[in-house]
Amino acid sequence: MGTERVEAKWIDAFAATFALCAVKPGDIVAILSETQSRGLNVRLAELALARLGTRLFHVVVPTPPQRAPVPVRSTGASDAVQGLAPVVQALAQSSLVVDLTVEGLLHARELPEILQGGARLLMISNEHPDALERLVPEPALAPKVKAGLKRLKAAAELRVTSAAGTDLAVDVRDAPLGGVWGWCDRPGQVAHWPGGLCLCFPRAHTVKGRLVLAPGDANLTFKRYIETPVALDIEDDHVVAVGGVGVDAVLMRDYFAAWGDRAAYAASHVGWGMNPRARWEALAMYDKADTNGTELRAVAGSFLYSTGANEAAGRFTLGHFDLPMRGCTVTLDGAAVVEAGRVVGELA
Repeated sequence: MGTERVEAKWIDAFAATFALCAVKPGDIVAILSETQSRGLNVRLAELALARLGTRLFHVVVPTPPQRAPVPVRSTGASDAVQGLAPVVQALAQSSLVVDLTVEGLLHARELPEILQGGARLLMISNEHPDALERLVPEPALAPKVKAGLKRLKAAAELRVTSAAGTDLAVDVRDAPLGGVWGWCDRPGQVAHWPGGLCLCFPRAHTVKGRLVLAPGDANLTFKRYIETPVALDIEDDHVVAVGGVGVDAVLMRDYFAAWGDRAAYAASHVGWGMNPRARWEALAMYDKADTNGTELRAVAGSFLYSTGANEAAGRFTLGHFDLPMRGCTVTLDGAAVVEAGRVVGELA
């Protein structure tokens, strides 16, 4: 969309987000990108960090050769770093890593070592800056997300139901939390922009039930809205059957099978959106090359089910689906946090 040029308003948006990350003059900040990163966002990050007086440097790695049997999109498990020790060390010794890799480092194998060095990481999703500008994080969102995470941490079971037929149970005891509000301001913290959701990474052998994707829900891996129902039967964390006769079910069955990897069928993370400024129709407003669809994951009251990499369960794979859904009811130990697609109670 539009012209790929630097706009002052986009520098402002990046600077505002970095300011929320407690970036100060003199901070050592690494901008991590790869040769196929969105060049406009890399430039905007550089200009915004320079405006804030940081001591910034770039780490640019070659985008690796494709090794997957199918196209890979939006995994959060970038393999761009390729385990290169000098790259990991440079990032770990920074105060902030601005992650502009195509897929992002949220589930990357190198992330724990980077964080152990004391760095914090902000993954800027591979979105057109038009979307990032609309979704500059708001400080008021943080306490709401933190309240949701507190309730999630205290719960034993997360259950999701819907009029379409979803009935999913997740044992969330001891599940690592991954909720974000759009910025990171403490060592070892990870966030992504756009942000605004409460989620966790279920431990192994904790997910079972049925997930029914209804027309209007979304498959962000394919960057399309669901047009015909898809039913996912889930046993022992893994999708064991993909029901449905429409193109959506056919595409999902074929993509799952192409990996030849059981981990691709497994639960990655589950949670619900908290951002009232995120828009469900956004996926229809951008060309596929201009969006990663991250905004739909954060829409207030949406439920997100994802398959693929899950460090908490010891699973790593590039096979990945992000499946945000509307109209669901989400309960924690029987108490609703989302009712029929609307955030309720103290979280609203």
